[in-house]
Amino acid sequence: MHERSSVGHLAERLRRELNRYSPGEKLPSSRALVERYRVSPVTVSRALAQLAAEGLVVTRPGAGAFRAPARTPVTPAGDTSWQEVALSADGAADLVPRSVDASGVLVSLAAPPPGVIEFNGGYLHPSLQPERAMSAALARAGRRPGAWGRPPTEGLPELREWFARTIGGGVTAAEVLITSGGQSALTTALRALAPPGAPVLVESPTYPGMLAIARAAGLRPVPVPVDADGVRPSLLADAFRATGARLFVCQPLFQNPTGAVLAPERRGEVLGIARAAGAFVVEDDFVRRLVHEDAGPLPRPLAADDPDGVVVHVGSLTKATSPSFRVSALAARGPVLERLRAIQVVDTFFVPRPLQEAALELVGSPAWPRHLRAVSAELRSRRDVMTTALRLRLPDLCLPHIPSGGYHLWLRLPDGTGGTSRAFGTGGESALTAAALRAGVAITPGRPYFSAEPPAGHVRLSFAAVAGEGEITEGVRRLRAACDEVL
Repeated sequence: MHERSSVGHLAERLRRELNRYSPGEKLPSSRALVERYRVSPVTVSRALAQLAAEGLVVTRPGAGAFRAPARTPVTPAGDTSWQEVALSADGAADLVPRSVDASGVLVSLAAPPPGVIEFNGGYLHPSLQPERAMSAALARAGRRPGAWGRPPTEGLPELREWFARTIGGGVTAAEVLITSGGQSALTTALRALAPPGAPVLVESPTYPGMLAIARAAGLRPVPVPVDADGVRPSLLADAFRATGARLFVCQPLFQNPTGAVLAPERRGEVLGIARAAGAFVVEDDFVRRLVHEDAGPLPRPLAADDPDGVVVHVGSLTKATSPSFRVSALAARGPVLERLRAIQVVDTFFVPRPLQEAALELVGSPAWPRHLRAVSAELRSRRDVMTTALRLRLPDLCLPHIPSGGYHLWLRLPDGTGGTSRAFGTGGESALTAAALRAGVAITPGRPYFSAEPPAGHVRLSFAAVAGEGEITEGVRRLRAACDEVL
């Protein structure tokens, strides 16, 4: 019998026997399963990993496998009929040029020159990436029979099921599409939900890569200000009324760049405002797996509280793994799902099956929760080191919010360094960025994060892309020298 069929056969037998155990009760050891079913240890390991990916068992390193806690009841299906009006409405706006400005994206992708400390990176440093676990997962995936064949265009069913469970709220595997990274998912969503020339409401400030996607699709980004509790609902309602927009793009959890989390009392209000406007909300849940150790319980994705199909959810594995591990998911309810699927198939056909198989191997392995715990502790420590160093060496830079998730800090420059500064002309941020690079530290200017005129000068500093805490301290020292030069 082929290894894959052996794994499937054993997994099915274990599923049938799970009812013998109470939630949380330990299953027989791997050795006992090998002897009972006369299969190899590898077959037992892969069968348990498959059940773990399905949410039926929980594996604990050194302790064994346990039956998972009972699942919450499935949320009743909502009414998605409103989408027929929203999806067919004609935009009245004039067409705008589909210009592409990738500078805001490239700043976090370009490697700095040798010797320059990378405060502008958008991904985990190699020392924080689960390289051994990814390599092992990819090796195991490559040996699976059929691993190099054509996958379903929507994605492997087991991987879609895993993403659905991480979203919660009754989202099913049938409502999930596997995509090639969060950027690709956002591109598909914006093309599906708004015609060229239409306005799209965006947080201000927001992720430059999303602004680039919108403009490349011929959309007109309209800013809605964000404060410490996320987007401001009253201004969101005003923007919908003023523009007639049918789309709002947001990051409710550890927003980029501010780090804000949408306050509990605003979550339902934002969904209600969008629903009343007959509009969609694209939820970019890009950094949920980079929560800091001291964050406490996280709010559920907006999609988990949305039975009516208002939210199109984007979730990704990339930020928590590697920039090359480009596996993400789009989740949506109602007829919009067919439009998303059609655009993705036309654009990319499907995500390579070996990468999907490797993702399944990774998230079903004991190494995955260990990795997330280690990154959670390390990011908290790095955040604290950078915060302390900034307060000590650069007290004039305003740090309005210290996030409990994500990988960066958002700082406001002192008065006199913004775009209207007479002392610094129109390039306050640019001057500081250039001076910092001369001093040996790469930083990210704030201007690309605004779709309209910024209220002040800002910079974003990443603490995830550096080698360690020593580089953070040295990088802040170099930034102090750059500020002395410019300010």
